[in-house]
Amino acid sequence: MPSSYPTGARPNDRGSWPQEDEVFQGEALDPATTVAREPLGGAMKAAEILRPLVDAALGTDLPVRIVCWDGSSIGPADADVVVRFVSRRALRRLVWAPNELGFARAYVSGDVQIEGDLLDTLTRLDALADPERGPGVNIGPDTRAAVIKAVIRLGALGPPPRPPAEEIRLSGRRHGRGRDAQAISHHYDVGNDFYALVLGPSMVYSCAYFEQAPSAAYTLEDAQRAKLDLVARKLGLAPGMRLLDVGCGWGSFVIHAAREYGVTAVGVTLSQEQAASARATVASLGIEDRVEIRVQDYRDVPDGPYDAIASIGMAEHVGASQLPEYAAHLHGLLAPGGRLLNHAISRRPGPPGDPKGDKTSFIDRYVFPDGELHPMSTMVDVLESAGFEVRDVESLREHYADTLRAWVANLERDWDEAVRLSSAGRARVWRLYMAGSALGFQSNRLGVNQVLAVRTGPGGTSGLPRTRAGLLGQP
Repeated sequence: MPSSYPTGARPNDRGSWPQEDEVFQGEALDPATTVAREPLGGAMKAAEILRPLVDAALGTDLPVRIVCWDGSSIGPADADVVVRFVSRRALRRLVWAPNELGFARAYVSGDVQIEGDLLDTLTRLDALADPERGPGVNIGPDTRAAVIKAVIRLGALGPPPRPPAEEIRLSGRRHGRGRDAQAISHHYDVGNDFYALVLGPSMVYSCAYFEQAPSAAYTLEDAQRAKLDLVARKLGLAPGMRLLDVGCGWGSFVIHAAREYGVTAVGVTLSQEQAASARATVASLGIEDRVEIRVQDYRDVPDGPYDAIASIGMAEHVGASQLPEYAAHLHGLLAPGGRLLNHAISRRPGPPGDPKGDKTSFIDRYVFPDGELHPMSTMVDVLESAGFEVRDVESLREHYADTLRAWVANLERDWDEAVRLSSAGRARVWRLYMAGSALGFQSNRLGVNQVLAVRTGPGGTSGLPRTRAGLLGQP
């Protein structure tokens, strides 16, 4: 925060103002009394103090109703979406981190509650803040000064609240093997039962492929099976081939490939919980002779060559600086004529910003620590530089929005069980993460692409069909 922060807040022990992401080390504060003195607002309701600020910042009516801790409210009384500020601490979190991280902390901690469809709420607020679709948010010097005065009047002034326990800070060298293992464990070792509740019986944690519109007759399970078949067809899987799946998750693809296409498959993951679950499934199906699950870094796979490699939702964890090594290593593990299917989330082209990631990002602090997204063109360039020939690129962006909506529905349907399996905070993290991601895909801020590449053989031969229909096994 700037050094002009008002009198009443306290500097930290170094004599400087705490940064927005520093943890307050004192005793937990009563959310109803964030400062010792009486608020200056007297009998004035919180909404009466906040309403002029909202009007000045937005210049239009709110599309949702905001209910303050004292019961007063802003916005239409008949709104089908209610954003509830449970305590003054919610406002204090937003003052110390006036960005998505502050909102996320308030929501994950329970200081802010959202009643109604979360994706619809985020869509409305996003449209409001986007100057291309709405009025945008105008917070000039006068509005900022008024915010500070309002915070004092509301009795919400105080040191930055402790972040929720679900927030993580990693240690070690970024994208070093130890730190990568920490990051993977944070995201994937939430508990297999929790993932089963969210993902459904398929246990596929990546974009499904909806050959029909989602409906009671065509479910997420149908679409996930279609995605597994799509990947298998693009890789040209056939009996007797060796398949490597890097970042294999709960083993869904290697199991499907072994049972339906007759391959011998190896799946590698850094998650102990995923590996244990995948091995149990393999054993229950009696296919241990055809499927091996390893807890292993992809960089340590020693036993190439493979005829095909799948990387589904794994490249996002690699990091920009490691992408050339990633592509080169996979190229080295393939036999001549072998195919790689790289399925990864992408971002829109543009300045990458901080190469070490956005530390005020909800995703970095709560969901995918150290995760990095790249434009699809970056992945193509990296693969070609490693010696691959890129043969096919397909965007599945709308499919991922549908997939995420289905996951949110699963979570909300069994909310109490999700909380029991993890925690209320962790369940809120996942609800916010999946709804926000669905918004990202439907608004074209995020993409997801399957890039098919081949390690050409002698004389540049690819061995691939000449048409895309042939590539997909179609007549």
